[in-house]
Amino acid sequence: MPLIRISMRRGRPASHPAAIVDGVYRALRATFEVPENDLFAVVHQHEAEEFIFDNNFFGFNRSDALVIIQLNVANTRGVTQKKALYAAIAENLQKEPGLKADDIFINLVEVKREDWSFGGGIAQYVA
Repeated sequence: MPLIRISMRRGRPASHPAAIVDGVYRALRATFEVPENDLFAVVHQHEAEEFIFDNNFFGFNRSDALVIIQLNVANTRGVTQKKALYAAIAENLQKEPGLKADDIFINLVEVKREDWSFGGGIAQYVA
């Protein structure tokens, strides 16, 4: 059920967007019990002047390779699962496509189960 939104600067190797989506999805499956085939992702690539961030906020050393990952998820998970998700995403993306930990920015947006319609104009999670 998560909706994955990934934003980054344009100009990366063609394999990077798919590798990032895959790493996030594998982390969601491992930590948030997301079922197989529940994959919905949008990748946004921006020109430098459209992708603005502070390189050092919170003491990090961000580069132009920064990736912003926003996940819309149901509000059913606790802090322990969220921390495990963040760690798993960072671990996966450091391995493939080789991002630095400082260049992985994650934001969860929690919504109620009735806030989803997967098609047909129906709220599948509520009767």
